[in-house]
Formats: sequence, C-alpha cells, structure tokens
Amino acid sequence: MLSEPISEPTAAVRQSRKATETGSMDTKASTAPSTSVVVPVYNSESTLPALIERLKPVLDSATRLYEVILVNDGSSDRSWEVIERLSAQNGWVRGIKLMRNYGQHNALLCGIRAARYEIIATMDDDLQHPPEELPKLFAQLDRGFDVVYGAPQQQQHGVWRDIASTFTKWALQGSMGAETARMVSAFRVFHCHLRQAFDDYHSPFVSIDVLLTWGTKRFTALPVRHDPRLAGISHYTVRKLIIHAMNMVTGFSTLPLQIASLLGFFCTLFGVGILAFVVGSYMIRGTNFPGFTFLASIVAIFSGAQLFTLGIIGEYLARMHFRMMERPTYAIHTTTFQR
Repeated sequence: MLSEPISEPTAAVRQSRKATETGSMDTKASTAPSTSVVVPVYNSESTLPALIERLKPVLDSATRLYEVILVNDGSSDRSWEVIERLSAQNGWVRGIKLMRNYGQHNALLCGIRAARYEIIATMDDDLQHPPEELPKLFAQLDRGFDVVYGAPQQQQHGVWRDIASTFTKWALQGSMGAETARMVSAFRVFHCHLRQAFDDYHSPFVSIDVLLTWGTKRFTALPVRHDPRLAGISHYTVRKLIIHAMNMVTGFSTLPLQIASLLGFFCTLFGVGILAFVVGSYMIRGTNFPGFTFLASIVAIFSGAQLFTLGIIGEYLARMHFRMMERPTYAIHTTTFQR
C-alpha cells in the first residue's frame, strides 16, 4: 500500500523552521508581530551597511518575521549597487529603485505599499534614528495606539533648520488636527492596516503623517535618542522644509482659503470704516478729505489683499491641475525581488 504524498510546507512554516534552526527566533520574538522596516535612501552608500548590521539583532529579538525595504529615491552615488549587494547577502532585505528623485514622503509611500507584514516602521538612512530604539516604539503600539512617533530628545540640526522644522510642524498640526503633530518625525511605527485608508491616493504631493490621520486618531510620541549624522549632509534644507510645509497646508487643508475669506471680511470692514470717516469729515468740515498719501495707502492695502487672496486660490488651482494631469506619485524602475 502506497503512503500518501507529503505536502510541501508553506512559506511561513519554512521560514519558522529556518529561524528555529539558526537560533534567530527566541521565545519573545515568536509571539511578536511581524515587521516591515521602510527606509528611503538618497546618496547613502556609506551608511547602509552599518544600518542593516545594526537592524538585524534588533529585529531578531523584537519581531517574529521581518523585512527591510530600501527605496532608492534617485540617488546619484552608488547607493543602488550597495542595496543590490545587501539584498543578495540578506534574503530579508528588499530593494526598490525609483526612476528619479520623487522626495522622501513619495519614496516612503512606495515602500509602505510594498510592505508585507503587520507592523510598518519607517526611519532615515543616515543612522540618526538608532535602530536600538525600535523596541520602545513597538511596546507603545501594544498599549492601544495605532501610530507611535520617536520624538528626538535633542535635535542635531542648526538654528535655521530647527526654525524651519518648527514651522513645518505647525503647518502639519493644522493639516493633521492632532496635538501630536508637534512631535512627529520620520521615525515612526504603525499598523499595516492603516494604509487601506489611502490605497487610492495618487497625488504627487504626499505627506505620510497626514495620510495616516485618514485611518486613525490614536497617535502618540515617545522621546528617543537622536544621534549625530555619521556621514554626508542633510538633504532637507530650510527651503525644502518651507516648501514641504506649504504643500501640506494647501494640499491637505482649507486653512489658507479660510484665512483669505477672513482677510476679505476684515478688509471690507476696514473699507466701510474709511468710508464713514471720509463722509463724516465732509459733513463736519464741508470739504473733501485731503491727502494723496492717504488715498495711495488705502489702494495699496486693498490691492495687496486681493493679490494675496488670488495667490492662495492659484495654489489650489495648481494642485487641481497636477491631479488632472494624473502625474504619478512615483514610478518604479526595478526591484531586487519579484513583484
């Protein structure tokens, strides 16, 4: 009598056996959720090997299954070659190469959509976000939060960069409508199911933090260590931060339009007051109110208010124009894995 054929073990079973044989899965990790770490990469060939080396023991001890997704955002150095080598050496490292530089949040969105596991963690590629702090953020998720930010205890930036970051977080708070917005950072962990809230989002203007508010309001932040940059310089200049803040305000909020409406209302009240003043002066003195300077000032005030309002409306029209063009959020050139 022939024995029944033995079925082929599933991928999850094979990975579990492999982890047990190599000793990389301890009792704690076996009950922990699986994790995808998404890292946007831009000109970081010198720091990527150290990042992967430091991530491995942390993920081994804190998670059940894991992967690291390195998204090359149009780097001009050898970052993609380093990603290919790291992916070949480590089966849990996956690389995605974008066609050009789309920006940090666009690259993050690409990696988030490619993530396969229950928890998604995002961090920078320059090791200013210590991988050793990840277990603290994972622990906060277990307390009922959906998104946990690693707020730096002390920023390692210059004065102007800190001022620009403060302005950006103020704009983000207006867009998110959450108090935690003042403590956001690129070092965050959240539940994978939140991405269902922005599956259909295709605008070229992206803010991951705002998109996360479409799926939850359970945010928190935890102070973590913020290390100095080991190599290179920050690619987030003051100008880019201000542009990002303006994109958030006009792309995800109607606050500028409300400000324009209020400005028009107060200008109308001001104009009525000036009219009453001029008519009153004529009735009391019997002559017209003199003064070219006065007239020129009034014209300048109202002209400036009108141009300011038109500029705000123009920003919203520009965003509608780009969406009608169906400009992609990102485009993938190649990957180190089968899609």
